[in-house]
Amino acid sequence: MRRVRYHAYGGPEVLCLEEAEDPVPGPGDLLVRTEAIGVTLPAVRRVRGDGKGGGDPLPGVVGGEIAGEVLAVGAEVTGFAVGDRVTSLTLTGSYGELALAPAFLASRIPDGASAVEAVALVRGGQVALAALSTAAPTGGESVLITGAASGTGHLAVQLAKLQGVPRVIAAVGSPAKAEFLYGLGADEVVTYDQESWGEQADIVLDGVGGELLPRALAALAPGGRLIFFNSGGGTVPAYELLAGSKTITGLTMRRFAAVHPERYERHREELWELARSGRLRAAVHAELPLADAAKAHEIIEARANLGKVVLRP
Repeated sequence: MRRVRYHAYGGPEVLCLEEAEDPVPGPGDLLVRTEAIGVTLPAVRRVRGDGKGGGDPLPGVVGGEIAGEVLAVGAEVTGFAVGDRVTSLTLTGSYGELALAPAFLASRIPDGASAVEAVALVRGGQVALAALSTAAPTGGESVLITGAASGTGHLAVQLAKLQGVPRVIAAVGSPAKAEFLYGLGADEVVTYDQESWGEQADIVLDGVGGELLPRALAALAPGGRLIFFNSGGGTVPAYELLAGSKTITGLTMRRFAAVHPERYERHREELWELARSGRLRAAVHAELPLADAAKAHEIIEARANLGKVVLRP
């Protein structure tokens, strides 16, 4: 099979297409022939060696989101069979014609839905719904979303409005994204370089982190909750948590799916129902061939995407 790998940390230029042996599913794994692969900011950061501990061992392969057909199932797998069409998070090796997906993170693609739609909708939507359910907004509370035009962020904007949030603030890197976000229901759009992001929000969903995390915390009203679900790290002054009675909660989908499998499945069903009814739109910014993985990373690094960037093997 063909796969994308990198032999040094760096920018998009380090990604190279190679021939590799077909992976073999272990216990709990699905072997999937990929039809669509999601490109994310965490993947870009890992290639640059910005992950925990300075990056993955080299040579590296990228993990992420996939959709496709199950070719084989590993031992201890129940609920899936050869021929099923699924979408899933993969912990490694997603940029390839074949990938291994943990069965507990996989979900079926409904009849009539495309693999591209599944990659654009399910993973980002699951993160957005998990973040919103963790924050548990009550009537009248406002929500600020960083990375609001990203694959996850643009879904979070819509889902927050669908849940009745009266004021949704979209935080992005460029004012050029404002029209896109207002079209999705955002009430306000702010850019990271603004001195003030306006009136503080009751809830912040932070999908960016890093140097932006202190700004996100400062944008949180006293007593507010910040849900941190990004790979960017960052530090905050502990005194601000104390003085403002603010809380930060970390969120990883691997743990969320393992600890709350019923909620994970319920969210999947909700996402597809909302998409079928036209109430939720999963925007696809670009579809590129697997050989153009570097171009896909360039789009993400430039923060130019409006919605999901997808690779097609």
